[in-house]
Amino acid sequence: MYKFLKIITVLTLSAIILVAYAFIEPRWIKTKIVTIQSADIPENFDDFKIVFISDIHHGPYLSIERVAKLVKRINKLEPDIILLGGDYVHRDAKYIVPVFEELSKFQSKHGVFAVLGNHDHWEDANLTLQMMNQASFNVCNNNSFWLKIGKDSIKIGGVDDLWEGKQIIDSTISDVKQEDFCILISHSPDYVEEMNTNLVDLVVSGHTHGGQVTFFGLWAPIIPSKYGQKYRYGLKEIGNNNLYITSGIGTITPPVRFFCRPEIVVFKLKKD
Repeated sequence: MYKFLKIITVLTLSAIILVAYAFIEPRWIKTKIVTIQSADIPENFDDFKIVFISDIHHGPYLSIERVAKLVKRINKLEPDIILLGGDYVHRDAKYIVPVFEELSKFQSKHGVFAVLGNHDHWEDANLTLQMMNQASFNVCNNNSFWLKIGKDSIKIGGVDDLWEGKQIIDSTISDVKQEDFCILISHSPDYVEEMNTNLVDLVVSGHTHGGQVTFFGLWAPIIPSKYGQKYRYGLKEIGNNNLYITSGIGTITPPVRFFCRPEIVVFKLKKD
């Protein structure tokens, strides 16, 4: 009987610890450095630093104070540019204005480039776009920009959300040559299956939260993707393109993570 009670006690304590950890992990943001090497990277963009985040989900589970701390942490990284992958709020349009008031405090040498996610459409896409413009972001929803440093340029574009919007990549690739370096922001990684071009060197996505709750980082029971585990998380080679899927910053219901820490991604460009 004593041994049985001891086993039950150990199992109960273990369960309590695991549940507690699942609520702690969403606050344990890591900074992940990813090196992107390509012959298409121009000389003036060698060692260029790009910070990418997605899925902030400011709302009932992620306070404006935590958003403010996130902005300060990213600014300390001294990024050359910042890319935002959508899903800025969760559950209510009342969170849109406050989150962009904080995100407008981003500091980067060459600006902020952003797209919409499905939650932005669900809450208020027009207000989100209005606040993006008010914050002087480069809005990449089916739009693109040439970023020029000296004699060199790279192309940065994006598409609207795969679930709720229409994806038009023409602006991004219409004036891009094979030897140009081109980045595309797409909230959902599933879009790479429809992209049908080899002119994009790097696609950055969020949406999946890395699964949010995983079996020790190896497998997730729930992923909002038609392709299961294929586009759950991390750097993937898709033909001639690189795709990076971030685990994101915030959470959806329930507000827990398990072996899937939130992250700030720092891409370092290296000329091959």
